[in-house]
Amino acid sequence: MASYPVNPRDPDPAYLGFWRERHLCTLTTLRPDGTPHVVPVGVTYDPEAGLARVITNKSSAKVGFVQAAGPNGALVAVCQVDGRRWATLEGRAFVRTEPSRIAEAERRYAERYGRVPSPNPSRVVVEIELTGAMGRG
Repeated sequence: MASYPVNPRDPDPAYLGFWRERHLCTLTTLRPDGTPHVVPVGVTYDPEAGLARVITNKSSAKVGFVQAAGPNGALVAVCQVDGRRWATLEGRAFVRTEPSRIAEAERRYAERYGRVPSPNPSRVVVEIELTGAMGRG
């Protein structure tokens, strides 16, 4: 894996391969007072679309913080660590409720994490439009 920074739309094979391995990740959002809110999540990375995706419940705090940022989206980061290897994706997050977007996020989640997410009528997807990436292998 390359040292940072990485082009999020054109990562080297090792960086992309690390994001295809099964790892628990973190999502960092900002509360209205500017303090970080960091929670464990599953993340999928789609460099062709320039997106990272997190499926979650529409009533979660992370969704509320993203929505509170307004129409221009919320600045966020997702990160994963495995020993000395780490990778971070940064961008603007938006909450998506369209069934087709949720279905695509669920499909990618099942592909990466090896299990289909359980049904959840309150599910939404936090889509992160990627602006940066970094990591170290």
